[in-house]
Amino acid sequence: MNQQPKNQISKKGLTVWRVYGMIETAIIVLIAGGAAAITYFFDGPWWLYAIYAAIPLGFAYLLIYLFPKIRWKRWRYEVREQEIELQHGLFIVKRTLVPMVRVQHVDTEQGPILRKYDLAEISISTAATTHTIPALVTAEADELRNRISVLARVAEDDV
Repeated sequence: MNQQPKNQISKKGLTVWRVYGMIETAIIVLIAGGAAAITYFFDGPWWLYAIYAAIPLGFAYLLIYLFPKIRWKRWRYEVREQEIELQHGLFIVKRTLVPMVRVQHVDTEQGPILRKYDLAEISISTAATTHTIPALVTAEADELRNRISVLARVAEDDV
């Protein structure tokens, strides 16, 4: 593959994805706890309790530590005059080129967790798809949204 895009998302994005992983892990712990309670009520075998403990621990490692780390290392983007290049993926790295002439509109979004860490994500919409750049510092996201908007108008005028 050619040279990868040069811009990386904010390091705080790693923290946000770990918070999401903690929330997902808490749900898995509740489900495993419920299964353990049912097993206890029906006087189930002891080895099931080991499984009920191991499953949340395995998910915690994957969802809180490993997957966010890999995801953060792989997420890159670059905005050029004629195109936007995105690279992301956990196991399979996907690279996408979005021509500026195809960009219809650009949005920034910020949920409560992203807001706490002063982050936002950009959604770039074309006629067929929507592409997202997650975990950008809010000021950087606003600046990038405006830049893409200007470049898309210029590209549209050239056609």
